[in-house]
Amino acid sequence: MKIQGPNQSGFNPYTKQLKQQADLQKASQRQDKLEISPEAKRLQEGDKIQASRQSHVEQIKAAVQNGEYKVDAEKTAKKMMDFWS
Repeated sequence: MKIQGPNQSGFNPYTKQLKQQADLQKASQRQDKLEISPEAKRLQEGDKIQASRQSHVEQIKAAVQNGEYKVDAEKTAKKMMDFWS
């Protein structure tokens, strides 16, 4: 007995199972992704030591080691007062 009704040509009883397999394949192909915001990139660049700052630090280190470094107490006190007020 042959049954032929409307839309019998496009009928596939395994459609749901095929769709589930396709979804699983798509899920397995996904990869982790990392995005760094422009703000975070700017902050990372700020951490890099600038050449002029590095040379200044080296000069101070050398002066301290040689005993030539003198602290100006008035200038230090002025900076502290400016900071706290």
